[in-house]
Amino acid sequence: MTVPAAQDHVDAVAVVIPARNEEALVSRALHAVRRAAREAQAQLGVRAPQIELVLVADDCVDATVALAREVLGVRVHEIQSATVGAARAAGVELALESLLVTRSIPVERVWIANTDADSVVPPHWILDQIEIASRGVDVMVGTVRPDFDDLTADQVAHWLATHTPGQPNGHVHGANLGVRANVYLAAGGFHGQPEHEDVDLVARVRQHGARLLAADSCEVFTSGRQIGRTPGGYAQFLRTAVSDGAGAA
Repeated sequence: MTVPAAQDHVDAVAVVIPARNEEALVSRALHAVRRAAREAQAQLGVRAPQIELVLVADDCVDATVALAREVLGVRVHEIQSATVGAARAAGVELALESLLVTRSIPVERVWIANTDADSVVPPHWILDQIEIASRGVDVMVGTVRPDFDDLTADQVAHWLATHTPGQPNGHVHGANLGVRANVYLAAGGFHGQPEHEDVDLVARVRQHGARLLAADSCEVFTSGRQIGRTPGGYAQFLRTAVSDGAGAA
């Protein structure tokens, strides 16, 4: 299977956020995405894309769902998978059903913007991804910055030493990953993995010949916690980066 040729125009953006027991951080995350949506609408006017924001509450036993439903414009979908790959896949499926079927938007004109419920996107996050897509890019691999208040001094020093502004390292983070919908579907979408579903997706879109761009123009601020929702992932990297000399991520 080959990926269809990219189209530069974006008519809709599907923002998908998985969440599992994120009552402490989910409101902040959702308000940041809503702010980015308003910024895109304000800057682009009649050219602004439709924005579908879906939060997938996966096996939540805290107040995540109640808090998410308080944020205007957020569609909350509850599942019981306890795997982030399945949660992302469910959110994308729901968003695409609304955009492609209900609103009849061509699949190549839909952009899927992924982030996490413990993260804060910048105000220009959606605008930057639209601009990147307009250059014919199929996949944006964005950078993240951990909350330094959650890290030790050595961890902060290590992170700063391995991250040069303007030189994105190309590491894949589900907290800041954009992909054109036709490319996503051609590669088979997210698989139901407990972790590294983002890395797996990007590896498969590469195999299909997608055009990737590593970018730090819309860097996402994310939790620096070191005990995450999965054994691995970014929390594991932060926990071991200094002690074992791991590279940048």
